[in-house]
Amino acid sequence: MATILKSNQREFKEDPNRIDHFRLFSDVSRNKKGIKPENLNFDLRQLNPDQYSSKYHFHRYAEELFMIISGTATLRTPEGLEVVEGGDLIFFEKGATGAHQLYNHTAEPCVYLDIRTYIGYDVAEYPDTNNILLAPTFEIFKKDSGIKLFDGEENIAEIWKRLKEEKE
Repeated sequence: MATILKSNQREFKEDPNRIDHFRLFSDVSRNKKGIKPENLNFDLRQLNPDQYSSKYHFHRYAEELFMIISGTATLRTPEGLEVVEGGDLIFFEKGATGAHQLYNHTAEPCVYLDIRTYIGYDVAEYPDTNNILLAPTFEIFKKDSGIKLFDGEENIAEIWKRLKEEKE
């Protein structure tokens, strides 16, 4: 079944849990129509003046495509900064080479379509802060706080002994 999201029925609402300079608005008409994509996720976004789309990040398991619908913004990638404008398509591959962030350096809103693959989970990395986000649970960790696979397992025999005693 095809579902049409009419342009005259758009309703942009601020994304929850945002802070100053990261105020992003998304069209909620998709949710109102009950569209819940399984593998191809998308949002129509509005980035107002002097705002950043998100933290500078990349995805380990998702590709992303932006289409600038209207307005202008500055795109940050590993190659540096570049101005993007209405009609531009920007593809972000998986991994560090696909890192990205938009900033609206103008006095007008920038509206863009954000399309991304989704396989039920993703890991996003934030190079500026060394954070890692696990999706869909949205747990956040410091990348360098990792441990070795068997850390904490040194006393496994004692755990099994206790379990055996509890059963008797």
